[in-house]
Amino acid sequence: MMRFLRWTAAVAAGLLLAGCGGSSGGDGDRDEGKGTGSAPPSASRSPAVPSSTALPSSLASQHLDWRRCKATGNSSAPSDAWRCATLKVPLDWSEPDGRTIGLALIRARATGADRIGSLLFNFGGPGGSGVSTMPYFADSVSALHERYDLVSWDPRGVGASQGVRCRGDREIEAAESVDATPDTPAEEQAYFQDATDFGKGCRKAAGPLLAHVSTTDTARDMDLMRQVLGDDKMHYFGMSYGTELGGVYAHLFPRRVGRLVLDAVVDPTADTVGHAENQARGFQRALDDYLESTGQDPERGSRQIAALLTRLDARPLPTSSGRKLTQTLAITGIILPLYSESMWPRLTGALKSAQKGDGSGLLTLADQYNDRDASGRYGTTSHSQRAISCLDDKQRPTLAETRRRLAEFERISPVFGDYLGWDTAGWCHDWPVPGQYDTPEVSAPGAAPILLVGTTGDPATPYEGTREMAGELGRGVGVELTWQGEGHGAYGNGSDCVDSTVDAYLLKGTVPKDGKTCS
Repeated sequence: MMRFLRWTAAVAAGLLLAGCGGSSGGDGDRDEGKGTGSAPPSASRSPAVPSSTALPSSLASQHLDWRRCKATGNSSAPSDAWRCATLKVPLDWSEPDGRTIGLALIRARATGADRIGSLLFNFGGPGGSGVSTMPYFADSVSALHERYDLVSWDPRGVGASQGVRCRGDREIEAAESVDATPDTPAEEQAYFQDATDFGKGCRKAAGPLLAHVSTTDTARDMDLMRQVLGDDKMHYFGMSYGTELGGVYAHLFPRRVGRLVLDAVVDPTADTVGHAENQARGFQRALDDYLESTGQDPERGSRQIAALLTRLDARPLPTSSGRKLTQTLAITGIILPLYSESMWPRLTGALKSAQKGDGSGLLTLADQYNDRDASGRYGTTSHSQRAISCLDDKQRPTLAETRRRLAEFERISPVFGDYLGWDTAGWCHDWPVPGQYDTPEVSAPGAAPILLVGTTGDPATPYEGTREMAGELGRGVGVELTWQGEGHGAYGNGSDCVDSTVDAYLLKGTVPKDGKTCS
């Protein structure tokens, strides 16, 4: 089982892409500089948060021991310009004097003399490793690097920050044969049993940490990070899921907001079903744009792809690796290149081969998306993603509710609707810890202007979410910038207009006119 992940398009060609989830809660005025806060939660918007308690000096005044970074996962050690350290944070923010865990940080100092401060990056997910990604992304933000220390981290439960691994490689590969769009009672049973087994594996691997990996926890970690780095204000660049994390931070700490850029904006008003419907529309829209770019009629082309997927459901295709291309793997392989227009030619070749009976191209794309290397080893981004999003989200649609919605999902998207409809029931089925919210609280009255960047052709976080985020942040806070383009994320994706507007905001504090459009 694999939920569509959400990462920035600038990283998509070489790294994993990443998905949804978030958490929230609390009164920002009570949280300022404290690390914890309190506010009565609404029934559907936010989880309960603890009473305001000052952090112990061992955390608030800790010294970071910056050292040469080591290799992580499949990534080699970055250049000598980068340094890594470990930040201690409370396991449970309601008990700041209790047990602590370590978060892995990476930093490269500003290259120029006129330094503004630290600029934190979250590249999406949830579940993406900032420590691994930041050095690869640095060339895309070289102008920002002159005046900012570039900083990122592995959020709790991710990568080097006690990353959650719920299954071994053989179990992951075996689970790829589970039909993610079950058609029979036996397939339904296997689908939901797989979800139960995954949750049990996460509980066994993560232990007490599994109940403390929420987006709210990470937002509080960010503010401690800000304090320890020595910054009065939070300067932040969040992409995809990172936009929801940024919105939650702004809600908790509105007066700590400095210059925040949220690119590829998640719709904070959408619940579990709403997010799935949004993605069905977004991916179908991107697929239509792709088909039109190749001279095909989008409706006819979608029908042909849907027919291919139906055939694969009954009879998977052979591949050059000896493995089979299943319907679920084919959907995953189609999804990956829709994140970036530069990958559309690969989709064309893979689809042509599949129509001729060879599933190798789509399987290669699916393996790239699933972070599977040539030796059969898998990354754990999807494990962390599921642990975080299922803690955040308290909704658990039933089988009966899902069945009633399937027709609407298929109407929205004949290619992706069935998969995303079933995902609403399977993703957090029988999760071992309760979820926290229906939709995240991101209202941030009194915060400085936050720049929201939306792309009209974004498949994973559809453009409409930008306006919803602006409305939720509050009057005078969310400032919208639109790019009329394709792909997941706008900055660094080929628009000088977008890049110069974002750079002017981060480097000079220049807030563009709300509603500015870059074509």
